[in-house]
Amino acid sequence: MDGSVARPRPFLALGLRLATAATLATMAMLVKLASERGAHLAELVFWRQAITLVCVTALLAGTGQLRSIRTQRFGSHARRAAFGITGMFFVYGAVILLPLAEATVISFTAPFFAVMLSVILFREKVGLYRWFAVALGFAGVVVLTQPAFGVGAETSIDPLGAVVGLVAALLVAAISFQVQDLNKTEAPWSIVFWFTALTAPVMLIALPFIFQPHDPATWGIIVAMALCGAVAQILLTASLRFGSAGVILLMDYTSLLWATLYGYTVFDRAPPHSLWLGAPLIIFAGLIIAWRERQLVIARQKAETALL
Repeated sequence: MDGSVARPRPFLALGLRLATAATLATMAMLVKLASERGAHLAELVFWRQAITLVCVTALLAGTGQLRSIRTQRFGSHARRAAFGITGMFFVYGAVILLPLAEATVISFTAPFFAVMLSVILFREKVGLYRWFAVALGFAGVVVLTQPAFGVGAETSIDPLGAVVGLVAALLVAAISFQVQDLNKTEAPWSIVFWFTALTAPVMLIALPFIFQPHDPATWGIIVAMALCGAVAQILLTASLRFGSAGVILLMDYTSLLWATLYGYTVFDRAPPHSLWLGAPLIIFAGLIIAWRERQLVIARQKAETALL
C-alpha cells in the first residue's frame, strides 16, 4: 500500500476485479432492499460514506500509511467530492427506481459518455470505431427501455428511472476524468480518504431531517450495504494496483450476472426480453471502446519509443 508500483499480477488483478463486481452488485441489492424497508436515500449515502471512511482510515493507520493522505490539492479533492456525492445519489436512485439488472446495464453506458466528454472538454479527436460504439451502445439503451419487447406492463422500465440511470452514468464518466487527474499527483488511498472525509460530514448534517427508526433486520441490511461499499473500494484500488485498467475493467460486466440473480431470487423479478436484446449491444459497444483505447495507448507508446 505504499506509493511504489507493484509488480503486475494479471490473474490476481482479474480475481480482485471479479470480486469487486460481485461486491458492488451485492451492495446495489442491499441498497434496494433497505429502501424498500423504509431507509431514506440520503441516509443510505451517509452510512456508505461514514463506514467507508472509518474502514479506510483504520486500514491506513494499521499499515502505517496515514501520511499518504497528505495533499496540496484540497480544491481538486473538494470538486471531486461534490461530483462524487451527487453521482452517488443518482447511482443509488437508479437502483431504487429500476430493477437491478436494468439499472446495471444502463450503468454500462458510462464509457460512451466518457467518449463524448473527451470531445467536448478536451477537444479529443474520436474516430469511427468509438463513434460507432457510442451509437451502438445508445441503440442498446433504446432497445432496453422499450416495453414492447417485454410481456406485460410489469416489464416496462420507469422513464424517470432510465433518465436517473443515464445521468448517473454521465456523472461517473465525469468523475473518472477528475480521478484520472488526481492520480497524477495523489496516492489512490488519498483520493478515497478525502472523498469520504469531505462528504460524510455534509451528509451527517442532513441526517436528523431524514432519519427514521429501523428494526434490527433493516439496520443489518444498512450496515452490510455500507461494508460492501468499503470492501468494494478496497478491492477496486487493489485490482488497479496489480493489473491494467483496460483489461480488468472488462470484468465489471460480470455484475450483470449477479444483478440478474439477485433480481430473481430476492425481488422475484425475471428480466424482460428487452434486457437480452439491449444488454449485448451495450456490452459489445463497451468492449469496442476498451479495445480501441488499448490500441491507441499502444500506438502512443510506440511513437514515444521511436522518439527516444
